[in-house]
Amino acid sequence: LFLKYTVNLPIVLLYEPQFGTRFLTDPRQVFQHNAWDNVEWTDEQEATAKKKVLENSQPLPPEKQEEYDSRANEYWNGFYTIHENRFFKDRHWLFTEFPELAPQCSLNHESHPGASGAVESQQNSQDGEQSGEHAALSHTDGDFPGSSATYRILEVGCGVGNTVFPILKTNNDPGLFVYCCDFSSTAVELVKSNPEYDPGRCYAFVHDLSDVEANYPIPDGTLDVIVLIFVLSALHPKKMQASISRLARLLKPGGVMLLRDYGRYDMAQLRFKKGRCLAENFYVRGDGTQVYFFTQDELHELFTQAKLEKVQNLVDRRLQVNRGKQLTMYRVWIQCKYRQAPV
Repeated sequence: LFLKYTVNLPIVLLYEPQFGTRFLTDPRQVFQHNAWDNVEWTDEQEATAKKKVLENSQPLPPEKQEEYDSRANEYWNGFYTIHENRFFKDRHWLFTEFPELAPQCSLNHESHPGASGAVESQQNSQDGEQSGEHAALSHTDGDFPGSSATYRILEVGCGVGNTVFPILKTNNDPGLFVYCCDFSSTAVELVKSNPEYDPGRCYAFVHDLSDVEANYPIPDGTLDVIVLIFVLSALHPKKMQASISRLARLLKPGGVMLLRDYGRYDMAQLRFKKGRCLAENFYVRGDGTQVYFFTQDELHELFTQAKLEKVQNLVDRRLQVNRGKQLTMYRVWIQCKYRQAPV
């Protein structure tokens, strides 16, 4: 528990330790905790995982793949209609892994040193005109939601707000403005109906990340941070590069893109049965939603092709434990930070 101060107002932040702090040195103690960090895989374990993936890698017929792709909006709306906000937990680990979202970084508008590296942010914003879907938001040239803010964060694939609301509750920087969007109109309506949604500090909107021709309600070159939490993996692999490149244009010089997503051979990938593969390492779940499992090199290629500089690209191999059922579950996540080159 740490006590932070901004503008002489106390804020209490509950920080979880950064991943990689609890190590399993004695296999006999595996059920002593709920999770273990940086768990090394044996050659045999990795070979078994590769074999499992290969066994279930026969892709579905093209017409079936097209059906899942064309009905993606329907499937995600159905997902949020069923689960609403009961399925999710607020991600309080965000401020440990991504200090760029915490008040000490955004209030000072300067590099904040941390275990994951520092990211610079520029105060100067560039005005721009918007057209298309969001044109009605412009009252005068350069006027857009949050145009007077000095620190702007966009979360893409916000779901029901489990990243947005912890940021708004924790970060009381008066210059902060948070944008959030999702492919699902149902999810966005759930965000807007949340009692903690504050239109004076936040703007939620429906947006298809894969539609690179669609306008954002934010001019290019005006964002300090873009957050992608388990969302890029929902896109078809062929659409990922153009989507990341489009997002990169929204960043200020020194602005940073933060990502956490599924890694190759994660437990979720190994659980897929035959008849669920759409393409290599790309699957459809029982509810129709889709998911891809990345390697570090693939993500590095996506970001660097978008002309972003590497700050961090890490694998989080975690062993989760169900002590009641005496079960072990291996999770593989990848965490990245890439930034727009400072001027």
